[in-house]
Amino acid sequence: MKLSKNLDSKEIECKCGCSLNKLDSKTVEIFQKVRDYCGFPIIINSGCRCSKHNKAVGGVADSAHLPDKKGICHALDLNYNNSQELYKMLKGLFNAGCTRIGINFQKHFVHFDTDNTKPQNVVFKY
Repeated sequence: MKLSKNLDSKEIECKCGCSLNKLDSKTVEIFQKVRDYCGFPIIINSGCRCSKHNKAVGGVADSAHLPDKKGICHALDLNYNNSQELYKMLKGLFNAGCTRIGINFQKHFVHFDTDNTKPQNVVFKY
């Protein structure tokens, strides 16, 4: 099912096969703004995660990838290929109003989430 012009629910489904794929509308909106700004396809490394899969991949216990009490996830990990793509993604995230960004330089992905229960206006590294 299409969530936005460039995002399908299959792309954000939990990788364990449990079919968890409910993503917060603000997260979808920010993703689409970043995609439009970047102008290149963005591969999602990780979207929604059930607790079993989150544990298997070493995610933290209160990860924004996990569903909240309403069953909705609030995070995406976006793959980047080089420093130019990373720069453009970060600029797109800031322009879209994103206030929580994590960068993994070794595995080449940018995490962003819209979980307002966590500290805001932060950039962190993995």
